[in-house]
Amino acid sequence: MDLMMEASNPKGYLSTPGPDRNGEHMMGTTIMAVEFKGGVVVGADSRTSTGSYVANRVSDKLSKVHDRIYCLRSGSAADTQAVADMVAYYLDMHSVEVDTPPAVKTAANLFKMITYNNKDRLLASIICAGWDAKNGGQVYSIPLGGSIVRQPFAVGGSGSTYIFGHCDSEYKKGMEQKECEAFVSKAIAHAMSRDGSSGGVIRLAIITENGVERKYIPGDKLPFMKDE
Repeated sequence: MDLMMEASNPKGYLSTPGPDRNGEHMMGTTIMAVEFKGGVVVGADSRTSTGSYVANRVSDKLSKVHDRIYCLRSGSAADTQAVADMVAYYLDMHSVEVDTPPAVKTAANLFKMITYNNKDRLLASIICAGWDAKNGGQVYSIPLGGSIVRQPFAVGGSGSTYIFGHCDSEYKKGMEQKECEAFVSKAIAHAMSRDGSSGGVIRLAIITENGVERKYIPGDKLPFMKDE
């Protein structure tokens, strides 16, 4: 068998190590959400990696769990997709039972319960954001381990470490929708320019009483590009 391999591969090309395409898909990422008076703006980059290999450069990390509630996922792609699917299922059941749309806080607490009860099995960090009639726009951060905290804005993923100072400096209380869109897109673009696990395009969603508006910023039209 070894002789056959040597004969078919005389220069050892097949033994040259390459990127591991069979490893776990990780969402080394930048995710962000911010509240404004009429709702929330959420955004994320689009790179999904397997080790050093970019498995998907245009993935959608904004996951709908109900009509006006979205989650942003970082960590293991498989884990976060499974958790988001479970929360969406429970929210559908809940909304039928109570005959009213679910509260954002309810969704966030479901994420917290699932991630906390399985904290030794999951690699999942979630930002849950949306709008409901009782409390308007809300952003909840559910980091690794399953704690929960409501914040006026939240950032997560590997790229977030590069932009905490930028976000603290640029955030202003009471920003309007357009200001929040610019704030989120610029912060994510800065993270993408520094973090090797973040990249691709920027996807935004504006969630208000009127519904969800999706926006897309291609990679050659980012609000900040390092080489320029």
